[in-house]
Amino acid sequence: MTAAQASATVIAVIVTRDRPELLSLSLAAVAAQSRRPDHLVVVDNGPADEVRHAVETCGLPATYLPSTRNLGGAGGFALGMLHALALGADWVWCADDDGRPADDGVLATLLSAAERHGLAEASPMVTDMADPDQLAFPLRRGLRWRRRRSDFAGIEVLPGYASLFNGALFRADALDVVGVPDYRLFFRGDETEIHRRLVRSGLSFGTVVDAAYLHPEGTTEFHPILGGRLSAQYPANEVKRFFTYRNRGYLMAQPGMRWLLPLEWIRFGYFFLVHRRDRAGWREWVRLTTAGRRERFTRG
Repeated sequence: MTAAQASATVIAVIVTRDRPELLSLSLAAVAAQSRRPDHLVVVDNGPADEVRHAVETCGLPATYLPSTRNLGGAGGFALGMLHALALGADWVWCADDDGRPADDGVLATLLSAAERHGLAEASPMVTDMADPDQLAFPLRRGLRWRRRRSDFAGIEVLPGYASLFNGALFRADALDVVGVPDYRLFFRGDETEIHRRLVRSGLSFGTVVDAAYLHPEGTTEFHPILGGRLSAQYPANEVKRFFTYRNRGYLMAQPGMRWLLPLEWIRFGYFFLVHRRDRAGWREWVRLTTAGRRERFTRG
C-alpha cells in the first residue's frame, strides 16, 4: 500500500431496507478488508433496531442514518454519499446490502488500480454469489456476451465499463463532476444514469478485473428474443416493472442515450406483441416510458 492510499480517507456507504441478515454479512466483509474503510455510513430506508445494532457493532467507526421515508436506492445513496463527502471523504465506496466484497483485498485492489491508472471511479467485477467465476450481469464485448470472470484473464482494467453501486469506488472530486444519484428515480436505472454522466464527463473510469464483488445472479429478468440476438427486460414483480420502464423512458430522453430509443421500440414492440402476444403489456410499457420521458415522477 502506498503512502497516498494509506493516508486517503475512504468512507463506505451502504443502503439497506428490511434485510438485516444480508446487511450483517455485507458489514462483516467490509470490516474484514485488509485496507479497512476509515468510516462507514449506513442509510436505513426502514429504520429498525436490529439494523442499528448491526451497524453499531460492526467493528468500524460508523454512522447510522435512519430514514422514516423510503428514499429508495437512488435517494439512499444520494444521502449517504453526500454525508460521506461532508465527513471529509477522499474516496466513497458504495455497496448495496445484498452483496459483499469477495475477499479481504477488494478495497486495496481498487485503490491501487485507481492510482496506477488515474481512475476517477473504479468498480470490481460483479460475480454470482452462487458461482463466483460467473458474472452476475453478463457483459457484452463487441458481438459476444462474456459470462465468466475467467473470460477476462490477463486484463487488468476494462476501461469505460462499470456496474455501479456494487462495490463502486468514487474519487470525491469525481462526485463534484457527476453528482449523486437522482432521487426522483427511486430505484431501478439510477446506476445507469450515473454511468451516463460518467461517460459524458470525460473522466477516466473502469472495472478492475482482479477485484470481485459477490451479488445474486441478475439475469432472470432478461428474456432472449430474436434467437438470442437481443433481450428484453421483464421483471416478474409489478412494482419493479413500473420503475424499470418509467425510469428507462426518462433515460432514453437524456443526452448520450437518445440513440438507443429506436432499438427500445423495436425490441419491446417485438417482445410484447410477437413474443408474448401481450397487447395490454405493450400499452403499459408505452404509458410508463412516455411518463418517464415527460418526467412524470409519481410513484404509481
